[in-house]
Amino acid sequence: MRSLFLQKLFKNKLAIAGLLFVIILVVLAIFAPLIAPYSYDQMNVGTPLIKAGKEGFILGTDNFGRDLFSRIVFGSRISLIVGVGAVSFGGIIGTLLGLISGYYGGKIDSLIMRIMDGLFAFPSILLAITFMAVFGQGLINVIIAIGVSIVPGFARLVRGEVLSVKEEEYMEVTRSLGAKDGRMIFVHILPNCTAPIIVYATMGIAGAIVSEAALSFLGLGVQPPTPSCGSILRDGRDFLVLSPHIATFSGLAIFLSVLGFNVLGDGLRDALDPKMKV
Repeated sequence: MRSLFLQKLFKNKLAIAGLLFVIILVVLAIFAPLIAPYSYDQMNVGTPLIKAGKEGFILGTDNFGRDLFSRIVFGSRISLIVGVGAVSFGGIIGTLLGLISGYYGGKIDSLIMRIMDGLFAFPSILLAITFMAVFGQGLINVIIAIGVSIVPGFARLVRGEVLSVKEEEYMEVTRSLGAKDGRMIFVHILPNCTAPIIVYATMGIAGAIVSEAALSFLGLGVQPPTPSCGSILRDGRDFLVLSPHIATFSGLAIFLSVLGFNVLGDGLRDALDPKMKV
C-alpha cells in the first residue's frame, strides 16, 4: 500500500515540485539565522530602497535600509509556524468534534453541527479579525484565531467520513464483540479518516498562510520588528512606484508558499485515492 502511494506520488511531477518547494520552505524556516546574511531588524539609513542585486543586497532593501532577503526568509518562518500551528490547533479540535458528532449522532450531532454552521456563516478572515480585535495581537493569538476559523471544515470533513465508516460490516462485528466507544472511535474509525485529513490539512496550511498574510497586512498579525511577508507587503505598498521590489518579492514569497502547499495537497489527494490508476 505504501509503495503504491509513493509510486503514484512520485509519478505526479507537479506534486513533486510542490513537495520540493515545501522542503525548501521548511529548511529556510529552520535555518533562517544561518541563511539570512543580515539580521531582519538591522537598519542602515545609508542604504534605503536599494534595488535588487545592488551593493551586495540580493533582493534589495526596504525604506529603513533593512535587507529584504533576510526579512523574507524570517517572514517565511513566521508563515510556516502560523500555518502548521493553526492547522494543528484547528485540526485537532475539528477532528475530535467530527468524530463525536458522526459517531453518536442525534442531539449531540445536531448541536455540534449547528455551532459549526454558525462559524461557517462568518468568512474565515472576518472571524480571525474579530478574534484578534477581542484578544489582542501576537503570534499565539494569530495561530489561535486562524485555527478557530479552520475548525468547522475539519469537523464537517471528519463527520462525513465517520458516517460512512461506521456503517461498514466490520464495525458491527467489532461492536458486537463488546468494544467500547473510545476504542471504536480512535482505533477503528479514526485511522480510516487519516487520508482525507492529511490532504485537507496540507491545503489548510496554504489557506492559513494567506490568512496570516492578510492579518499582518492589516496590522493585526505579528507585530514589528518581527517580519511577516504580509507586513512587508504592506510596507511596500507605499513605495510601489519608486521601489516596487519590496511588494513584488514579498508577494511572490506568499504566492509560491501557497502554491507549493496547494500543489502538494492535490498530489496527495490523487495518490491516496484508490480509484486513481498508477
